[in-house]
Amino acid sequence: MLAKLRKSCSCTPKKLKNFVMDFLPVLRWLPKYQCKEYIWGDVMSGLVIGIILVPQAIAYSLLAGLKPIYSLYTSFFANIIYFLMGTSRHVSVGIFSLISLMVGQVVDRELLLAGFDLNDDAPPALGDSSLQNDSQSNTTAFNLTIAGMNAECGKECYAIGIATALTFVAGVYQVLMGIFRLGFVSMYLSESVLDGFATGASLTILTAQVKYLIGIKIPRSQGHGMLVITWINIFRNITHANLCDVITSAICIVVLVTAKELGDRYKHKLKFPLPTELVVIVVATLVSHYGKLNEVYASSVSGAIPTGFIPPKVPHFNLMLRVAVDALPLAIVSFVFTVSLSEMCAKKYAYTIRANQEMFAVGFCNIIPSFFHSFATSAALAKTLVKTSTGCQTQVSGVISAMVVLLVLLFLAPLFYSLQKCVLACIIIVSLRGALRKFRDVPARYHVNKVDTLVWVITMSASALISTEIGLLVGIVFSMLCIIVRTQRPHTALLGQIQGTTFYEDDLEYENLSSVPKVKIFRFEAPLYYANRNYFLKSLYRLTNLDPNLEAARRKKYEKKEKQHLKKGDHTTTNGLGIGENTLQLVPKQTDFQTLVVDCSSIPFLDTTGVNTLKEILKDYKDLNISVLLACCNPSVIDSLKRGGYFGKDFGNMQEMLFYSIHNAVQFAKDQKLSADCSV
Repeated sequence: MLAKLRKSCSCTPKKLKNFVMDFLPVLRWLPKYQCKEYIWGDVMSGLVIGIILVPQAIAYSLLAGLKPIYSLYTSFFANIIYFLMGTSRHVSVGIFSLISLMVGQVVDRELLLAGFDLNDDAPPALGDSSLQNDSQSNTTAFNLTIAGMNAECGKECYAIGIATALTFVAGVYQVLMGIFRLGFVSMYLSESVLDGFATGASLTILTAQVKYLIGIKIPRSQGHGMLVITWINIFRNITHANLCDVITSAICIVVLVTAKELGDRYKHKLKFPLPTELVVIVVATLVSHYGKLNEVYASSVSGAIPTGFIPPKVPHFNLMLRVAVDALPLAIVSFVFTVSLSEMCAKKYAYTIRANQEMFAVGFCNIIPSFFHSFATSAALAKTLVKTSTGCQTQVSGVISAMVVLLVLLFLAPLFYSLQKCVLACIIIVSLRGALRKFRDVPARYHVNKVDTLVWVITMSASALISTEIGLLVGIVFSMLCIIVRTQRPHTALLGQIQGTTFYEDDLEYENLSSVPKVKIFRFEAPLYYANRNYFLKSLYRLTNLDPNLEAARRKKYEKKEKQHLKKGDHTTTNGLGIGENTLQLVPKQTDFQTLVVDCSSIPFLDTTGVNTLKEILKDYKDLNISVLLACCNPSVIDSLKRGGYFGKDFGNMQEMLFYSIHNAVQFAKDQKLSADCSV
């Protein structure tokens, strides 16, 4: 052991090289890059994703409660870092609506606790010079002592401080999960839970954008029940809707939905998706600017977006403590979506990914950008599908997309000053089509599996009506409870023989099965452990119509009465028969079988309680002269029975107690009965 420990801890040039190559997979595949074969597809997909990414990044800033510049930073750095560390060739990592929503909820809560006004149109505050306008006439300064921050810090400064602290902690969680190989956590997020969570969060996102669609000013709701409270506020203020925003929203939604539907219908004929979002944003910005919609109709606009990069800043440690709990579900959801999409692409294009390295990659996609005023990222399904459909071959396409975002950051960002927020809200809402279409799949889902449908409904309802984090937790807990309940009360059956074959099936599910005389065959379709022990026994006694404990007690009571009659000198029994005829009455009429065969084919494992339960029924039925035979046990169950002493000390009776098929057990029972009849 010491030698192995020394070998594993030793640092050689070869080990160091392998470590670096594993940590930065780009060093393995980039030198082998086939430029002539791959470059065209990568450039095309990179340009298309970059064009889609810019308007989405600006739009999703509304969800995160931050300025658009931070969304652009996030998109730029995430693409560069995943290019270096990711193992998937096709997945698109960057800003994602669900992650932006989760970040925005934490930011809004902390801003509210700090005493800031959550109104989006509140005047900007001092403290972040890069975001100030040239005119300082409408600024408000807050001298904050919040979470240990003794500095003059405005609303935007504090908001991005919360977001970067949250992102840093989430990244640290993901890296730690990678170090300790805790990727198995994602297994507890079933497809039903993820779909329900995504749909519930989409309803929350849609609700949060309605106020921008109709141009009303209502406070951003916080806490549980945000969806219901927001809709109440919307209907209370519906009379104050901005007609300009309503008309703009209607036109944009019609254009976007029509373009999306046409794109879906003719996607096989189109070489790349139509850049509808970018066209809508450019046209809407020009109309808003030259029509002076903000000045004339008071339509809310994006405002100034600075160019260049803000100097990096270390996330504040005291803020990390405030958001440490919120970062955990964020880290898990981000990782699960990234790995699931990576595995989907790897399976489709016949290559492998390393899930643990994906954990590191998405972790550092959060840790490093958090120093550059960015917030949490994840893989996004829609952009990944676009990437694969436009000829993407490697993550070089991610670098091209990052260059497009960089171009906007350095030169083009100020041009979006007049862009109406209702246009951004339209882009967000139309992007939710896929998640909202899940409602149409409910009948088909119900037909396939009722329990999974119930998990989906519960998760979706909790995510929408309570909060996204609690909805995810409720979904995980409820799905696990469903599994526990299904193992606690599994399907049980008595089996009959399919005529003319050696196979046996449930006599309630199939017709024309023949019962085996003097043999009962019992099937239990779950692991036998402490939680379902009582259900196992109750089902066995109910289906065989014999409780050995009650029968044994009845026999003892009968024997006791017989002895009392004999002591009194009465030579007739309680049944009115003579003493010589009493022996026939000791075998009760209810016992219509002499052998019980337990079909263990659906029992994957036994715990100590399960072994003791089988030993108990072996003893109880033996007292009634009924043999218990086990059939179709897997090696794990056999090993548990051996270690539990079920077959005796030397396993001498194992050949007469354990059989590899039900038919062998039945034949053994028939031979036993035949030999007993012959001896009589």
